[in-house]
Amino acid sequence: MSESNVTLNSSGAPSTGDTQPLKPVKRAPRWRSVLFSVLGVLVLLGMGAFGGYTSGIVQRRAARSSIISEQLLQQFQFALVDEQFGRYDAARQRLEFIIQNDPAFPGAQDELAKVLVLSSIPTPSPTPEPTSTPDVRGVEALWASAQQLIAAGDWANALTTLDSLRKNDPNYNTAQVDGMYYFALRNHGVSLIQNQGDLEGGIYQLTLAEGFAPLDSTANGLREGARAYIQAVSYFGINWQSAVELFRNVSAGWPAMWDGSMNASQRFRLALMRYGDQLWASGDACAASGIFEEAKAFGELDEVAWKNANQAFQQCFPATEAPTAGPTAEVPSETPSGEAPTDTPTDTPAAP
Repeated sequence: MSESNVTLNSSGAPSTGDTQPLKPVKRAPRWRSVLFSVLGVLVLLGMGAFGGYTSGIVQRRAARSSIISEQLLQQFQFALVDEQFGRYDAARQRLEFIIQNDPAFPGAQDELAKVLVLSSIPTPSPTPEPTSTPDVRGVEALWASAQQLIAAGDWANALTTLDSLRKNDPNYNTAQVDGMYYFALRNHGVSLIQNQGDLEGGIYQLTLAEGFAPLDSTANGLREGARAYIQAVSYFGINWQSAVELFRNVSAGWPAMWDGSMNASQRFRLALMRYGDQLWASGDACAASGIFEEAKAFGELDEVAWKNANQAFQQCFPATEAPTAGPTAEVPSETPSGEAPTDTPTDTPAAP
């Protein structure tokens, strides 16, 4: 083995004459720790800002989705009105717009197919009819006739007379004629919805009235109810759960709202029964029983729903057997020895 080049002095420490001097250990500069701290704070702030930005994007997307859904529903209702009045091209454009933005919008595909079929049917050439005699009455006579028709509540003829009046003289009593238009359109729309069950026609008339002045709360509420009814009935027979949820709100706010065949309460009852049948068939007896009980508040169940309701109730609430009494302990007839009798002694009267 080779000898070590390091020699020790008398104190046991390495000799300075034979070795290189020890270099002092350099400490890390303070600016590095400060820099790392600043960078850490910046990273945390960036993460927080990114989280807030992401949350804001989610909220804006949800709000945008809600606005789009409301606009699509309004366009669908306008498409139904256009279809009713034979404006098939306008209805087709509205429905195509709805499907482009929401392909799963309920009823849009079916209505588009219906509109395409109706628009492809050739219009028969009308049979020439005698030309009706034009209304040659003066504007004063038309004005008086419109006032009488409005007073009598004949809204449709009042609107026809107002059209003739405005055609003959667009500048005649402009403000008053506009007011009569608003009054006749507003009441005609309300009458169509309440008395005739013509929801689309009523919505259309009220929308025209709104072009002259804002609707009052009663007319506006009735229009909102008609729109909600149309939306709910679009799920009727297609998705019973959605029909129940929507008609629950309609029947609560507008129970007498109807479409010429059934009112909201009747449709709600029928939707409840069919949804209860569906829940029972899927094996959810307790949920079905609750739905059937809710339906009973609106009338008697039909035969199918009554049978399913009984079976669902029995399965969800099975009858329990009454507990049987155990053996009865015998009461000893004699008092055990060593114990005092429990009977209270009675005094025996002395013999006379």
